Amino acid sequence: MRLASALVLTFGLSAPAALTAQENVEWVTLGGDHAHTRYTPADQINADNFTELETAWVWDGASFNSSSGRSTPSYVDGMLFTVAGERRHVVAIDPESGETIWSYREPHTFRHEYSMRKDYGKGVAYGEVDGRGVIYIISPAFFLTALDAKTGAPLEGFGGPVGLDGFPETGVVDMQRIIAEYMGYDFDPYFGIPIEEGYITASSPPIVVNNTVVVGNSAEQGYNQTRIENIPGDILAFDTKTGDFKWKFNAIPEAGEFGIETWEGIPNPRELTGEVSPWAPLSADVEANIVYAVTNPPTIDYYGGHAPGDNLFGTSIIAMDAETGERVWHFQFVHHDVWNYDTPTAPVLLDVEIDGRTVPAIAQATKQAFVYAFNRLTGEPLWPIEERPVPQSRIPGEQLAATQPFPTKPAPFDMQGLTEDNLINFTPELRAQAVEAIADYEIGPLFNPPLHSDNDIGKVAALWCPGDGGGANIPGPAVADPVKGILYVTSRSACSSRMVSAAQERDSMIELPTGTTFSRYASLRALPVRGPQGLPLYQPPYSRITAIDMNTGEHLWMIPVGDTPDRIKNHPALAGVSLGNTGTGALAPMTVTPSMLLYAGQGEGDVPYLFAVDKMTGEEIGRVEVPENSNFGMSSYMHDGKQYVILQTGSTLTAVALPD
Repeated sequence: MRLASALVLTFGLSAPAALTAQENVEWVTLGGDHAHTRYTPADQINADNFTELETAWVWDGASFNSSSGRSTPSYVDGMLFTVAGERRHVVAIDPESGETIWSYREPHTFRHEYSMRKDYGKGVAYGEVDGRGVIYIISPAFFLTALDAKTGAPLEGFGGPVGLDGFPETGVVDMQRIIAEYMGYDFDPYFGIPIEEGYITASSPPIVVNNTVVVGNSAEQGYNQTRIENIPGDILAFDTKTGDFKWKFNAIPEAGEFGIETWEGIPNPRELTGEVSPWAPLSADVEANIVYAVTNPPTIDYYGGHAPGDNLFGTSIIAMDAETGERVWHFQFVHHDVWNYDTPTAPVLLDVEIDGRTVPAIAQATKQAFVYAFNRLTGEPLWPIEERPVPQSRIPGEQLAATQPFPTKPAPFDMQGLTEDNLINFTPELRAQAVEAIADYEIGPLFNPPLHSDNDIGKVAALWCPGDGGGANIPGPAVADPVKGILYVTSRSACSSRMVSAAQERDSMIELPTGTTFSRYASLRALPVRGPQGLPLYQPPYSRITAIDMNTGEHLWMIPVGDTPDRIKNHPALAGVSLGNTGTGALAPMTVTPSMLLYAGQGEGDVPYLFAVDKMTGEEIGRVEVPENSNFGMSSYMHDGKQYVILQTGSTLTAVALPD
C-alpha cells in the first residue's frame, strides 16, 4: 500500500521508548491497496477505545443524484476521491470535514443514458505523472478520463478530442472508438457502437500498475439478453501519461489463439458472441508487474447451446503482464457457465507460509461458495483442485461440461446444493411446509442445471444453490489480514430458480435488446421459492463471516452477520422456540486493522451498527450504533494523525472517528 508516515522521535528517551506516530495512512484503491485486502496498518482505533467512536461527518451525495453507494473512496495525498450518481461525477472531498472540494461531470451521451451500470461506479484509480497526482475513471459511456487530483482539471497531454460538444480537448480517451476500430464496427461518438453489435460499459474503476492504466468492462446483464451477438469483453491498457493505447487481451480468443479449442467447432467465436467481461475490480502485484482480472460467462446467462465447449476465458481468473498484456497464467472456475457464476469481487493478494515456505498467494471467493487459491506468480494451486462429475442439462441443444473444478482446500464457506436437510427446521410444521414449497422444483447438488419452461419432468424450475445471489457477492468483498495470512469471507445462503424459455418471448419485454440473432433459449423470469409463512426457506445462519487461515487452508471460525431480525425473532410461528443468532441475511462490508476485524450490520431491533470482532476468534469486541445501514464496502485512513472509518451509507458517506 502507498503509505505516507511521519516518524516522530522524542530525543532524550532511550531507543525502546521512541515514539512512532502514523500521521497519514493512505487508502489508494477501492480495495485499500493493489492487493485488495481492505487492510489498514492504522491502529489508533483499537479494542480499548472502539466503543468511543462517534460520527465525525456525513457527506451527502444528493446533489449528485447518488443512490446505490457502491463506491469506496480513495484517500491519497491528503484528499478523498470517489464517484457518485448515474452521471458518475468524480468528487474530491476534504477528509477532515467531509466538504466537497471539486467535482467533474462528463457531458451527456446516449451511451451514458443507455448504460445499465450508471450508478454502479465502485471507485477511482490513482496514479502519478511527473510527480503529479492523477485520478482515472471509466464512465458509463466507456470513456477513460484522467483528472488532476488537486484541481479536477483534465490532464494535459492525455488522450485528445473525442468529437463531441462539451468534452474537453484533452484528458479523455474514447475506448468505444478503439474497440470499433479493431473489431470493424460502425461507430458514432454520441451513440457509440450500434447495439446490434452489443453493448459495453463499466461498473468498476481501472487500476494503475506502474506506468500502465488497465481497464475492465461490463455488458448488458446476461438475464436481459436474448440474442447471441455482443462485444467481446477485451481487457484494454493505456499509457498513464499520454493515454496511448498499449495493448488488449482478447477475453474471447481469435482463430489460432490459445483457448480457441475450448469453443468447439467455432472458427472465430468473437464473431458469434461476446462478453466474458472483467466487470469486478482488478487487482495487481505491482512489484511483479502483473495484473489480475476475473470474468463472467459469454452471452447469454443460463443457456449456452450456441457456444459449445468450455468457453475460455469465461468465468476465469487471468494473470497478465501489465506492460505487454501477455498471459502469465489463468484458471477457469466454471466451464461453460450457465449458472451466472460470474466472479463478483476482486482477487485478494497476500503472502502465506506453507510447509515452511513463503508463498506469494492470490485467493478468490466465488458465488459457488469456494475459495480458489494459487501462487500468484505461477498459477499453481496452493492445494489440489479436482475435476469432479456434475449433473447434465435437460435443455435441448445444451451440452454442459462433464466435470467442474472443486478445491480440496479451503472447505466451502456456505451452503452448496440443496436437500431437505437444508430446509428450515425450527418446528416439524415449518419443515413440512418448506418441503411442500420446493415440491415443484428440481433440487440437487452444486451445479444443478437450469430447466426450460416445457421440460419433460413437470417441474416449475430447477433450484441451484448457491444461486447467482448466494455465496460471495458484490455487496461484501472478501478482505484479508496480510500480516497473519487470514482471509475473511462474508456470504449468504440463497438459491436461484430462473426458468429459460423461447428467446423471442423474453425479447418482447426488452426495450432495446442488443445483438441480432436470437438464441434458442433465454432467461424468462426468476421463480423464487417462498419460505413457509414468510420465513426464510433455509436453516440459519442466513449470512455469515468465515475466517480462513490461508497458511493451512483451514477455517478458523464462523459467525453470523449481525443479530436475528425482528421479523424472525417476533414471528408467531416461532413463539417459544430457541433460535440462537440467525444472522441478518445481508452481506457484511468489512475492513481489517492490526487488532480487529470491523464489519457493518444490523443488531437487535434492526438497528445499524459498526461491529468489531477479534480477528483470531470471531468474539465480539464491541459495537457502535451508526446513522444508516452500510453497503458494498468500508475503508479507513489516517489523516493528520487522526484515524477515520468510512461507511458507504447509500447516498451518503459516513465517517466515524474517536472524539478529539
